[in-house]
Amino acid sequence: MTEQQTPEPLAGPVLELAKLRAGLAAGLTVEQSARLQGSDEAALTADATSFASELSAANPAPQGPRSGGPRGDDVSGGAGTIAAGVAAYRARNGLDENGQRPERRPLPTSTRNPYTEPTYTTEHQR
Repeated sequence: MTEQQTPEPLAGPVLELAKLRAGLAAGLTVEQSARLQGSDEAALTADATSFASELSAANPAPQGPRSGGPRGDDVSGGAGTIAAGVAAYRARNGLDENGQRPERRPLPTSTRNPYTEPTYTTEHQR
């Protein structure tokens, strides 16, 4: 009969390297791999896979885009560049290329009262 060999417990830098290998193989980060517990390769691999499955169950991946939807005409179509956005803003707000509003033409003014009737004064003077 052959005796089963029990693995020798790891210690020191060899243990740290084994934790890192087991953690990275399970998809953990370096910081998460440092938290693994076990004294041999098999125990570390088992702990890494269970830890990774707990993390994925606690934080499921988002389904689809978090935000979005159809983009407006001013963003899509014309390439969505900054220059296209600036041109759309200027057109929407009536600005010229320098960012100034065009000068308004002055309203016509007169000293005549629009509510007076021209016939009133002529009839009254007779």
